[in-house]
Amino acid sequence: MSRSGVITFKGTPMTLQGSELKVGQPAPEFTLHFFEGGLKTLTNADLKGKPTILSIVPSLDTGVCQIQTKRFSQELASLGDKVNAVTVSRDLPFAQNRFCGAEDVKNMKVGSDYQAGEFGKSWGVMIDELKLLARAVYVLDSQGKVVYGEIVPEVTSEPDYSAALSALKAAS
Repeated sequence: MSRSGVITFKGTPMTLQGSELKVGQPAPEFTLHFFEGGLKTLTNADLKGKPTILSIVPSLDTGVCQIQTKRFSQELASLGDKVNAVTVSRDLPFAQNRFCGAEDVKNMKVGSDYQAGEFGKSWGVMIDELKLLARAVYVLDSQGKVVYGEIVPEVTSEPDYSAALSALKAAS
């Protein structure tokens, strides 16, 4: 299923693949990849037991994505290990790891959807025309149920940080 015109990129309407996630539904299954001394995987099961924020960005090589990732990392420092925090993009795990090291991002894990884009499709955030993920934020409760979701209407705009962090704190 595709949803046309749900978002824009620099004013141009884009098509999202997949169905929109709704608050109250279980998060779709996923497997992401990350680099930590070698390639590893991150799945839904790894996140159960703690509230989770998933900050979804098109590419860590762009300014707004960098701002979003650094801001969430800074804001989440006070919550420590009480929550899971993951930035998801289609960047290669090595590039994600390099970015986090260079930018001192310590309070967020990174997960790559580089292989087949299955995360983007199952979460309804794959931009068909660009094969990149739309800018979005989801918060899951400790059981993996969606308690907050935002797909940012214009890809080059930042998300509503306050609303996402409030939802995460409420789920904690």
